[in-house]
Formats: sequence, C-alpha cells, structure tokens
Amino acid sequence: MGKRILFLLITALLSGHFAGAQTDSLMRYGDALHRAYDFEEAEAVYLQLLDSLNVVEDSVMVKNVREKLRMSENGKNMSRFVQVPQAAGKRRLSLDDFYLSYSLEDRSWRQLPNVLDHDDRHSYAKGLYAPEWNDVIYFSAEGPSGTRDIMMTMLDDTLWTAPVLVAELSDPAADELYPMLSADGKTIFFASAGLYGVGGYDLYKSVWDESRQRWTSPQNMGFPYSSPADDFLYAESEDGDYALFASNRECGKDSVYVYAIRYEDYPVHAPMTDPLELQELALVNPPVVEMEEETVADIPDNDLTIKYMAKMDEVRVLRDSIASTSSALDALRNEYVFGNDPAERARLTGEILQLETRIPSLQRALDKASSDLGSIEMEFLKEGIFLNMDMQKEDEGPVADMPEYDFRMRSMGDSLAISVIVPEVVFDYTFRIEPEAIFAEDQTIPDGIVYQVQLFSGGRKATVAELKGLTPVYEHRTPGGMYTYRAGRFGTYPEALAAVEQIRRRAFKDAYITAFIDGEVVSVVTARTEEARRNNQILLYEVRIIPESGELESEVVEGMVRLAMGKDIARVEAEDGTQVFIVGPFDNKAMAEELAAYVRAKVAGKVSCELLGNELDVD
Repeated sequence: MGKRILFLLITALLSGHFAGAQTDSLMRYGDALHRAYDFEEAEAVYLQLLDSLNVVEDSVMVKNVREKLRMSENGKNMSRFVQVPQAAGKRRLSLDDFYLSYSLEDRSWRQLPNVLDHDDRHSYAKGLYAPEWNDVIYFSAEGPSGTRDIMMTMLDDTLWTAPVLVAELSDPAADELYPMLSADGKTIFFASAGLYGVGGYDLYKSVWDESRQRWTSPQNMGFPYSSPADDFLYAESEDGDYALFASNRECGKDSVYVYAIRYEDYPVHAPMTDPLELQELALVNPPVVEMEEETVADIPDNDLTIKYMAKMDEVRVLRDSIASTSSALDALRNEYVFGNDPAERARLTGEILQLETRIPSLQRALDKASSDLGSIEMEFLKEGIFLNMDMQKEDEGPVADMPEYDFRMRSMGDSLAISVIVPEVVFDYTFRIEPEAIFAEDQTIPDGIVYQVQLFSGGRKATVAELKGLTPVYEHRTPGGMYTYRAGRFGTYPEALAAVEQIRRRAFKDAYITAFIDGEVVSVVTARTEEARRNNQILLYEVRIIPESGELESEVVEGMVRLAMGKDIARVEAEDGTQVFIVGPFDNKAMAEELAAYVRAKVAGKVSCELLGNELDVD
C-alpha cells in the first residue's frame, strides 16, 4: 500500500471522532515519517491531526503538533540544499569521552564542573575545550534564562574577563552546546535545540562580522550534519584535512557515533528530496575499499582472526535483527492505526509490546558484541597488525583509495585553573522569558537603530502577571494617560522578528514590531532602510497582486512587463487556493511603487508593494 493511499486512509480516519489512543498513534506515525526524512508525508499527517484537535481543550497537544509541523517544514526547505561529503570514517563511542577522539591538541579538553561551567549533569555536555594557548574561550554554560547559552571570556593580562553572553548565538528558550572556532577564528560552530532546525540538537555556524564586531545570524549546516536526532560538536581537525561531528542518529542516547569527513573549502549543495536518499546520506558511510589480494594474505590465519570474523558476523546478524524488528514494529503500528476490530487491535497490541521488549535486549547484545569486536581489534594492534574491516553494505562498489580517519583517543587536560574577574552586577537588557516579568532598569531608548515589540496599550498600569514573564519590559505613558508596554531592545530587524514570534505564542497575538532611530519613533520600513544603508546592504522590494477574478488581463500583463523592465513575474497559489502574482525583485522602491500604482488602476483586488522578508505594507 503506497504512502498516498495511507494518507487518504488517515484523512478518512481523522474525519471522525478521535480517541486519545488513536491521536497518539497518528502522532507516532507522523514522528516516524519525520525521522525517516519523509517530511512531506509527515507534514500532511500533522496538518490533518491539527485540524482534528480542539484549540481550547487540546491546547498542549496543538502546541506540540504545531512545533512538529514547523520542523517538518524546515526539513522540506533544508532538503533543497544538501551537501554530499566524502566520508572518511565513523565510530561508535561512549558519550562520556567521545570528544577525545577528535584530532585536536592533546590535553585541550577540561573536565566538568569547572570555574566556567558548573553543571556536569547535562546529557550531552561532557567537557570544555580550552587549550593552554587560548586567550579567548567560547563555552556553553547556564545563562541568564536558565538554559545553557554560549558564553565568552578572554585573557586580560593575568586575569580572565567576566564571562558574557553571546546573545546572537543563543536562544533563551533552549540549550546551546559545544561552541568551536575555526582555525582562523572567523567562523564558530555550535549545536542548538531551539533555533531553525528539524528536531533535537542541530548544527549551526556563524561568521564574524568585522564591521559590526558581532557574529552573524546562525545558519543551520543542513543535511547530513543536522538530522531529526541529536547532532553536536562539529570541529575541524588541526591539520585541516577533516571535519568531525557527533550524533545519536544510529544509536541510543547512551553513546554516539563520531563521523569524520574530508574537509572541502567550497562544498557543493544540491536538492535531495527522496527520503531514502536522505536516510542513506545521514549514515555518512565511508566508501568500501577493495582489499588487495596480498593484503588479505597478510592477515594471519589463526584463532584470533577466526574469532574476529565470527564476531563480525555476530554484529551483522544483530544489526539486521534490529532493523527487521523495527520494520515489523512500524508495520504493526500502522495496522493498529487503521484497525477497528477490538479483538484484532488487542492482538496487535500484544505483538507490538512483544517486539518493543525485544529491541532493548537485541541492542544490549549488539553493544556487547561491538565492544568485544573493539577488544579484538586492540589485540591485533598490540601485535602490530592493522585491519580495516568496518561493517559496510555488500552492494557498494570500490571507490578511489582514501585514507580512513584515525580515531586515536587523546588525553584529558588538567583541571581548568584560571582566575576569572567577578562580574559587576549590571542590568541585563537581553530579551528573555523569565518566571516573572522584569521592567527595564533604564526606560530610555538608547541612540542608534532600536527595535521593540509592542505588546498592548490600556487605561491602567499592567500587573507583572499580565506581562507573562517577558523581560525587559518598557512602560510608556502617553499625554492622554494611556499606558503602552513594549518588550525587548533589539539592534537588528531579524532579532526583533524572532522575538515577536515567541511573544505572539505567549498570548500576545496582536504584538507587532516598532522602531526608533536615536530615540525618536519611526516606521519599521524607515528603520530597516537606515539599517541596510549603514550595513551597505541593498533593500529589495516586490509587488504582490491578488486579483479578485484570480486572473490578469493580457493588456495588464503587457503593461506590467514594460514597467517591470525584465523582472520576474511569478504566479503562485496560496494555501486557500487564492491566485497570487509576484513581480520583482526591485532594488528601486520608486519603480516598484510605480508598478503597484499602475496595477491598482487596472485591477480590482489587493495590490501591495512589500519589502522582501517583511509582512508590512510599504505603500
């Protein structure tokens, strides 16, 4: 039965009344599709599930489904720009010390807790990277919002400065882990569980903007580095030949795989929307290298070799058993979703439970077999014999020879013994969400370009409870006696845009962005224009046309072509079926407005000239 047929069956099922178990089953089905990189099908399931829920009675579930829907949409977008790296090795390692397998300077990792990071209880944060020669340390630790944020300290003579939050790299509502600088110090890599991603921790990078003296907005590194599982600690080897990252996408949360790839200065990105291709890419399997006959002949034919080959077969069998059991589980769960007969569903429940209890024992057996295999490899190494016999797919053919990455473990460094300046107690103007809202210590708007998010206005002072933990909050009283409340203090429009989405989700559905230049209120468009001018950016505009008839007369189109002077004219269909014509982009606002005025005079419907990436009308 094809997925499209499954989708139709799900649609039919969702048209009726949902019991809690059926809702959970469909949620699991959508999650399974998402984990399998079938983002389009997962999105369809989540949308249908969302339509079936009561916004008031199922508010928690609605929020959860919307978040999953957002991640599936992110996955669809990320699949358009996929990198196919050259894999050079992978190995499953203990979560406690996996980072020591990275080819970085020996003794450069420090134990937790220490003077910079006091928390050693996090699932994945197990060490802090601080080589002796470093005079700047980026690290992850508990920040002002209570989550793990990216912090920075630098050496000032003999003391280290008070750690400061790197706000542009931190999401106040989620954890960030393992910040790692590139060799030239101009790029920083890190993992986040809260930025634009597809689930769990994703990998991000940011570039240092010398003119603005700050890091640029983080970009998801995309597939295969990020995945629906947890991915973290991307770092480049000291020799510049390899890049490495860790993930639990192929194992449980008690261990990780470390993947080594050949470093590329200018990697090629291409679309890859086939879920099976994306799944295969996510394995980051090194190529199979055919062994020369003389190499095989050099392997000693003794008890140790026989034991090694037998253990390899055992690992293969256990892996196949886990894969087949998981596949059977998915089939039974799908059958359960569509079944109506109580007796049949009871039988399926029993079979599902039986298989679910079987997987942990198979995984334990595989872990032990893999550990035994590693012990045998160590015996070979003691005898001076190197074997490259990693598990690979039998249908993969030989490729050009490529040296495999050496997963040699480094030593842990000494305890981090540095003297850090005690920070002054100053008010933190970083936007965040606290258990209780906090008013800004200084209510004046600083000079320069500043964006804020306006919450509401009223005839009386708001209570702290009404501000839903938003911090910092600005209160302004108008000459007419009205109280206006705004949150945050942002230096760039993207920062304000990210904050307004969080604020709207906290019961301020009508919140919107306001702008100031040198303390004076200006329109958002004016502020963005000035922001772009100061950053030497080019503003782009587009004209959006929604004709009432859904069509444009040929005469109107000909006039548009003349005025648009070679710009693209695209026709798209909105989710509600509305036909939308988009013309642009224009780097000249006057030209865009001239076209909009022409169309308004010719067409009945909505016509707007908009700044790209901004939902506000310019005209």
